[in-house]
Amino acid sequence: MTGRRADFERFCDLFYTRKRVADAFAFLVSDEYRQHNPNIPDGPAAAVAALTPKFDGSPDARFEIQRILVDGDLAMVHVKASRPGAPDAAVADIYRFEDGRIVEHWDVLQQVPAHAAHDHPMF
Repeated sequence: MTGRRADFERFCDLFYTRKRVADAFAFLVSDEYRQHNPNIPDGPAAAVAALTPKFDGSPDARFEIQRILVDGDLAMVHVKASRPGAPDAAVADIYRFEDGRIVEHWDVLQQVPAHAAHDHPMF
């Protein structure tokens, strides 16, 4: 494994699995980071400040990587997010690369329902 995929897998391991938000951002996120989540300002420092409490600050929270896709300058990670006392959530984080660094992020979140209309798992 080389290049963008290897770098993105390392970013995901640091961020989601190890919950080392600042280390993940220092490793791969550009200073020109643009955020499409309406609750977080642009820039890596704002994202680290907003996300650290959800990851580093929540020892019982788990973020299980389900799949990683990399296609050209885009990469996506599908995550099962679990926190005590809250329903699980399915998260798709989409990133855009430029000059080998992450420069843009979109996210889509969906709560895992207690009952589904079918027996297909979300993950």
